[in-house]
Amino acid sequence: MKTRFNIYKTIGLICLFIVVLASCTSDLDIIPKDDQTTLSEDLFDNDTAYKQVLAGIYANLALTGTDGGGSSNLKNIDAGTSQFGRVLLYTQTLSADQMIWSYENDPGTREIQRNLWTAQNPLLLGMFSRTHLSIALANNFLRETTDDKLDGRNVSSAVRSEIPAYRAEARLLRAMAYYYMMDLFGKANFATEDDPVSSQPIVYDRAQLFDFIETELKEIETDLIAPRQNEYGRADKAVAYMILAKIYLNAEVYIKENKYSDCINYCERIIAGGYNLADNYLHNFMADNNTNSATNEIIFPIISDGVVTQNFGPTTVMINGSVGSIEENGIEVGVGSGGWGGALRVRKQLANLFGPAFANDDRNTIISSGRPIDIVDISDRDTGFILQKYSNATSTGSFGSDQTFVDTDFPLYRLADVYLMYAEAHLRGGGGSLSTAVDYINALRDRANNSNTITSGDLSLDFILDERARELHWEAHRRQDLIRFKRFTGGSYNWVWKGNGSNGISLPAHFDIYPIPQASIAANPNNLTQNPGY
Repeated sequence: MKTRFNIYKTIGLICLFIVVLASCTSDLDIIPKDDQTTLSEDLFDNDTAYKQVLAGIYANLALTGTDGGGSSNLKNIDAGTSQFGRVLLYTQTLSADQMIWSYENDPGTREIQRNLWTAQNPLLLGMFSRTHLSIALANNFLRETTDDKLDGRNVSSAVRSEIPAYRAEARLLRAMAYYYMMDLFGKANFATEDDPVSSQPIVYDRAQLFDFIETELKEIETDLIAPRQNEYGRADKAVAYMILAKIYLNAEVYIKENKYSDCINYCERIIAGGYNLADNYLHNFMADNNTNSATNEIIFPIISDGVVTQNFGPTTVMINGSVGSIEENGIEVGVGSGGWGGALRVRKQLANLFGPAFANDDRNTIISSGRPIDIVDISDRDTGFILQKYSNATSTGSFGSDQTFVDTDFPLYRLADVYLMYAEAHLRGGGGSLSTAVDYINALRDRANNSNTITSGDLSLDFILDERARELHWEAHRRQDLIRFKRFTGGSYNWVWKGNGSNGISLPAHFDIYPIPQASIAANPNNLTQNPGY
């Protein structure tokens, strides 16, 4: 078991079930399912509870319930379709040109990977609901940590000294939830701690969400802990800077405004925070990435622990799913020899980005082993190349604590992405330095043991898009990147099975935003409306 900020233990688990959390959206009918569940008024009488309840907000990023990986605290929503990291991976990566899921009878996956989704897709409902639960959890924590509440409970001065940072973290996690709603759905049910519990929420559109996220993250900066000074797994100033950099990089998509100079500014702030690239690229994706050199690079992880936080999250899915049906290479990556029998494979568009110049690049973990590159029949698990990027092995030669549920944290944000954002924002007119941008790209290649360094003449937007794929594949960025580069919808760039065509077909423009789940509209019919085209 890993040593970390114990964000998913005891009350950190239990607080996910506080019954008052239905305030954010009425389709989140949270019902206690555990004899140990404590309602908020009693819970907060204990000084030690404040950090544990904060832990519950973090826990919602990894867990779906308290009774193991198959349990769900969202009424009528399955755990397999609502784990935050997993559904984020599906919506951002499976929907694009890098990944194929073999078992299309799994709810919602066929429609996501063939770009056939509708408002009834259970994965979209899971993402919409899980993200709103993060908002509700944060709102509840903020309501219970006001000065008046703390005075009434005679909270100790030692705990009170921590509360400003705790509240800032809760607000950051809420802003992050709204960021993903803005990106994926273009709108969200909107509520803060100032709204009455169980009131019907208003709805914010993209412009309103952008303004809220930007304002909120800037307001809490003073109270957040400095970069790399918080406990591992907790957010700090650099996480706020990362979200700001990302909304500014994508501002032309979100609000039709150029914010590239702001993106450069916040990239520079992150880089000044003391981060360094991991010694080895693959350290970022190993079972000890909380203690190996990846701790210098990972800005914010979704924590996974094979004992404490058993869940079917993104790293458990990718490590078990990447084991080849032919190769049965699970033992070397720290899971069962057969894994999940070839559940995941690589679309040829990603494989083709690793040509001869990348044969020895550490980022190239694609295994062909005599397989055909083409996936003509998605159910044929022996076709298409496989990937061995993520592992339940450690950098010291051992393995994770469980051979199904992995110890590998999901690197939601890491420094390599910041280097690539800086280079792109510079090319888009955001300022900064061309030589610095080139140096950042070459630092990534040097770290990957790739001698093919670039010069300023090589740096172009098309190059950046490809290099982001080589560096960040299967890290839940690709859909967003393709939309920013105007390659996701339309027919200027097609990939296998795009739009359900074996060689790819054009997608209508409204597919740049997902539909609002019909069940969520039914829960807030007076305010929440469907996105155009659906």
